[in-house]
Amino acid sequence: MPLRWGIVSAAKISHDFVTAFNSFPDRGDAVIAGVAARDKNRATDFAKIHDIPHVFDTYENMANSSEIDVAYIGALNPQHYDIVCMFLNSGKHVLCEKPLCLNYKQSQSLIKLARSKKLFLMEAVWSRFSPAYIALEKEISNGKLGEIKYVDVEFGVPIAHQDRVSKKELGGSALLDIGIYTIQFAQYIFKDDPIKITACGELNDGGVDEVSTIVLEYSGRRRAVLNINATLRLSNNANVYGTHGRVTVDDPFHFPTKLTYGDGKVDNYLLHPPKFELNFENSTGLVYQALEVEKCIRKGLLESPRMTHKMSLTLANIEDEVRKQIGVHFDADDKDYP
Repeated sequence: MPLRWGIVSAAKISHDFVTAFNSFPDRGDAVIAGVAARDKNRATDFAKIHDIPHVFDTYENMANSSEIDVAYIGALNPQHYDIVCMFLNSGKHVLCEKPLCLNYKQSQSLIKLARSKKLFLMEAVWSRFSPAYIALEKEISNGKLGEIKYVDVEFGVPIAHQDRVSKKELGGSALLDIGIYTIQFAQYIFKDDPIKITACGELNDGGVDEVSTIVLEYSGRRRAVLNINATLRLSNNANVYGTHGRVTVDDPFHFPTKLTYGDGKVDNYLLHPPKFELNFENSTGLVYQALEVEKCIRKGLLESPRMTHKMSLTLANIEDEVRKQIGVHFDADDKDYP
């Protein structure tokens, strides 16, 4: 039996996910079986573009369908918690776009539910499955860079005018939209919880963060400095410094095609060409997380070893603390979750 994906929302990221998946030459025995959107006309148009057989006019109908095994959630941030709960309670595995939820409490609740249902759940931190990231991890593990002591990351793109970033009721936050990539990079390199978090930032008139600088301090005098900016384009590189060398993860660091080492060595990682124009840079790379999900489900795993539940909770905890320090508060922060 093929693994049957259901696409939740006909958003731009969903278009890129399906394009990446359908363009990949060796995607195994998985298929895109259905799409759901709150506007059925959008779902119908999406299905025609991507040749998807089943169209659902509500998320609930897809969740209850016997035609779907696993859901990809591409909806807006505030909707993640309720939608993922619905699909898990309907017996579906879930890959949910980052951030998994608005805060730690929601994330913890979803993970508890997935485990109780014995269903796979993963936050879609697609960077973790980049061929370049995997190669970098091997270089660090084999000691080429020595002991890693310092990481700096910049991610800046002028998107502060977009509703999904600027409006609190839509879960707007530069931290949760692009800043999560910088945090996950530091965590991917150090593989440890920070012992101290320091942050400062700038908010718009609606109390939504547009700019922030985060310092994560780890045991052993290790440190990461992260700069996030939704008003300016920054270098969008990540630099890793060890006692024996350094490497630059070139723009776009969150899904790179090039690593440049301090000794002049350059490694390139080509991505497969897409069938359709994409909305986000290098997003044909979204297929690699889909392949990971398929592999894990086939093995009966409830989480990916490369993006575990604990990793998602650590990200959520750091994000909560940064928001607290810079003064960003969501209504969801005042609620309790099972």
